[in-house]
Amino acid sequence: MNTKTLVCVVATAAALLPGVSNAKGCLKGAAIGGIGGHVAGHHGLIGAAAGCAVGRHMANKQAKTAPAAPPAMPAPAAPAKT
Repeated sequence: MNTKTLVCVVATAAALLPGVSNAKGCLKGAAIGGIGGHVAGHHGLIGAAAGCAVGRHMANKQAKTAPAAPPAMPAPAAPAKT
């Protein structure tokens, strides 16, 4: 099997795992970094790793500066049975 194909299959499988879904910014950053690294001299894996790190950093920074969501309205109480 071609090495690039194997890497793509493993990366796709890892992205679909439930534990990875909370890595905000990593997937988008890795995609952009991978493309940039490939264009800049066939260094797609290095670009993807750097893109993931930068994407996570930016997502964490945005989460800290975002205002807190207003509290949810409480559900109405059920009528009492007599």
